Amino acid sequence: ERFSVAAGENNGLGCCGWILVIISAFFSILIFPITIFISIKIVKEYERAVIFRLGRITARKAKGPGIFFIIPCTDSFVKVDLRTISFDIPPQEILTKDSVTVSVDGVVYFRVNDPIAAVANVSNADYSTRLLAQTTLRNVLGTKNLSEVLSDREGISQSMQMNLDEATGSWGIKVERVEIKDVKLPQQLQRAMATEAEAAREARAKVIAAEGEMNASRALKEASLVIAESPSALQLRYLQTLSTIAAEKNSTIIFPLPMDIISHFMKE
Repeated sequence: ERFSVAAGENNGLGCCGWILVIISAFFSILIFPITIFISIKIVKEYERAVIFRLGRITARKAKGPGIFFIIPCTDSFVKVDLRTISFDIPPQEILTKDSVTVSVDGVVYFRVNDPIAAVANVSNADYSTRLLAQTTLRNVLGTKNLSEVLSDREGISQSMQMNLDEATGSWGIKVERVEIKDVKLPQQLQRAMATEAEAAREARAKVIAAEGEMNASRALKEASLVIAESPSALQLRYLQTLSTIAAEKNSTIIFPLPMDIISHFMKE
């Protein structure tokens, strides 16, 4: 059963409790110069104090920041830090939905938004949140495939944040953010994925080379059709080739007699 401030106030301290409080307050006033150092407490801006009187929480709201008073002998208090706290989730060996074992770690950011609940509803809010973060990481990643774990870190982080925030709400904890830091695969799986990636790259390279050869063949076919339709184009290309050869190397070039002239003389 969760702590209820209203229920605590309705039940009251009882007759004996009030007698003890009055006696303690009387002696505190009687020896005031001495008890002033015990009664006056200070909490910082980022802290709150939950006061217990005879074992009961005294108010609906925690004290602070600033100065507050306690009654010696009957009152005690617990300070609660309201600043955002971060902690690392140790690497967890997790079996994914498609039966692959991966090692995953992360970081969680949280703060106390209800000091009374953080003191009354859980014995150690920080430690309990750390343990819950580990089990939540296992539960969330256990429903994901390996491809989802590698590609959807943001979605996994948001899912973990929502689950943790809901579970720790009754502890007075607000989970602000969860981040997945690293996903480590087994060495054997890493080698298999590297081999698969290399094979995929080689396959793409072969496809590109085949497409290039096909395009070149089409261009040659179109060029041969154009030359067949115009013999003069063949002679022009012939002369251009000779000119290119002459420009690259200083050598003597013998121009063979064109075949059409030879065929003309042979007919005569």
